[in-house]
Amino acid sequence: MTHPFRFGIQLTAPAPGTSWADTARRLEDSGWSTLVMPDHFEDQLAVGPALAVAAEATTTLRLGALVFGNDYRHPAVLAKEMATLDVLSDGRMELGIGAGWMRTDYEKAGLVYDRPGVRIDRMLESLEIIRGLFADGPVDFDGEHYTITGMEGLPKPVQSPPPLLIGGGGKRVLGIAGRQADIVGVTANLKAGEIGPDALADTTVDRFDEKLEWVRAAAGDRFADIELQVLVMSTQLTDDRAAALEGMASLFGITPDAAAAMPMLLIGSADEIAETLHERRERWGFSYIVVQDHASIEALAPVVARLSGT
Repeated sequence: MTHPFRFGIQLTAPAPGTSWADTARRLEDSGWSTLVMPDHFEDQLAVGPALAVAAEATTTLRLGALVFGNDYRHPAVLAKEMATLDVLSDGRMELGIGAGWMRTDYEKAGLVYDRPGVRIDRMLESLEIIRGLFADGPVDFDGEHYTITGMEGLPKPVQSPPPLLIGGGGKRVLGIAGRQADIVGVTANLKAGEIGPDALADTTVDRFDEKLEWVRAAAGDRFADIELQVLVMSTQLTDDRAAALEGMASLFGITPDAAAAMPMLLIGSADEIAETLHERRERWGFSYIVVQDHASIEALAPVVARLSGT
């Protein structure tokens, strides 16, 4: 099954010279599907309040985090906040969750930075609790990390259930995503706790081939129903693609051909980017494309208009 293209943008603050609500309206008016936010303790708006304001300012724009760091909130708190957002937006929330990865978040907030396996175990418990709280009836849960006793999740989300996005780059998380998620976000393995040489080395074509095989093997018969998402680290709309690729290749210490093939880079004219996205959907199945900068709102509007829904 080939999923139609849709496009999201990950932002931390309003576009320069405008308000957050106006930024959300610009996205909607330009044909973007989704506004998502990272979830860190750096200089960014808090996810929940910001998405609620964006919901009030728009009517069709979908809203979520890419992704919530599981360790930053108790699952009962996250479930209530996201169910509330779904109600306030009339069913436009997408629940994105990950195990947490950025070491500096933990260090600055005084949180224990457990090994990846422990963080993933906690995320699995959270997923079970959140799904229970979204559904009808009280929830009882007695796990290694969380205990819930007779709790009814209120309010209930409008969507039944809301779509679940799990993002990651390691085999275990992508396996969990393949088995449980509606949307699978494929990225670099960030087990080092930072975006450094190890993470960049994990974004090659061969590595993404392997990651998609992990998802496919875990998903089994449900693979065709999964929407595959990729977060683009750098987008350059230019009529001189060769020069831009040379510059990016020099920055990463790779060849221009390797830079052109990296699924986390988008470089070229509108026509070239559209062709690239078709090629990547054919190879990996990526149909949900998320970029990261305000300039892309208008710059990529022709690509968004051409490909969305196709």
